[in-house]
Amino acid sequence: MTKADLIERVFLEIGYTKAEATDLIEQVLEELKSSLQRGEGVKISGFGHFKVKEKAARKGRNPQTGEAITIDGRKIVTFKPSTVLRDAMNGGGSS
Repeated sequence: MTKADLIERVFLEIGYTKAEATDLIEQVLEELKSSLQRGEGVKISGFGHFKVKEKAARKGRNPQTGEAITIDGRKIVTFKPSTVLRDAMNGGGSS
């Protein structure tokens, strides 16, 4: 599913205009992004939890030359599905 698909669903199922549906989806995604950029987790009840984790710097190798290099630390976003979503995915939920 793409962002355009989400907008189309909001347009069809909730009855907003295309412009209103687009604004709504853009605002939701922007708030999610802003929260994650601040290092805050985002928990959506019945869906899951997005969390920012820090990866430490580590040693690696250049695969072409075999030279040892240091890979810089960075932030990553992880997602853990809720029990409700997991159950629904495995045929146990009614959602």
